[in-house]
Amino acid sequence: MPEGDTVYNTARVLERAIVGEVLTKSDFRVPQLATTDLSGWTVAESASRGKHLLLRLQNGDKKYTLHSHLRMDGAWRAYRPGERWTARPAHLIRVALHTRKAVAVGYHLHEVALYPTADESQLDHLGPDLLGADWDADEAARRIAAQPDLTIAEALLDQRNLAGVGNLYKAETLFLRGVWPWRPVRDVDDLTGMVTLAQKLVANNKGRWTQTTTGSLRRGETSYVYGRKAQPCRRCGTAIRKAELGERVTYWCPYCQPEPGSGGA
Repeated sequence: MPEGDTVYNTARVLERAIVGEVLTKSDFRVPQLATTDLSGWTVAESASRGKHLLLRLQNGDKKYTLHSHLRMDGAWRAYRPGERWTARPAHLIRVALHTRKAVAVGYHLHEVALYPTADESQLDHLGPDLLGADWDADEAARRIAAQPDLTIAEALLDQRNLAGVGNLYKAETLFLRGVWPWRPVRDVDDLTGMVTLAQKLVANNKGRWTQTTTGSLRRGETSYVYGRKAQPCRRCGTAIRKAELGERVTYWCPYCQPEPGSGGA
């Protein structure tokens, strides 16, 4: 699940593979960049901002950023020169960056763009990055509180409030706080405590690919409610529910996260 921690970890993979290396070839399989040639450019930095991955490139005084968004199904992989690219079918490849040391291949990427690094300010609309130096729980809570009629689940997913939360961490945070996903923001107590918990859950998975919110890395034990429709709640035994929320889905325990007036916990 490409959430903030996944993008952060992907940036580290690319950092180890190609940062400091000179590109010997670039292959863009997206129309807007099809004729772009970055041969001779140096990969100066690999960074993440919420769910956005930023490869910063330099050629003399020129500095550009290759920006991609993984959304639900994108991925980057690093291969040794000559190694087969086996992570996904070839028709899903959008970018391949070749160096003498490694090849970075981007699959099913979204919003692929190349622009001057000075223009990264276009990401300034994003809220505090859960894994960034700008993380500020009070600021994230303030942004959420500014839309009191929005459901808390939608507010946590809005990257303008805090950058890096997706369906997994949204569902798990709400379960651990005992909050019904459809509760309006105006009725949620301690928003700062909620976003602080979300940040801790994401940060705990930096550096590993198995995403766990329970502390267990064993298969089937990594989440409380996410992906567990009809399975018993780990706290109370009630069957976990799943429903659509806007264009997303959410999971919750109807007893531990009761709808107001339902008589739950």
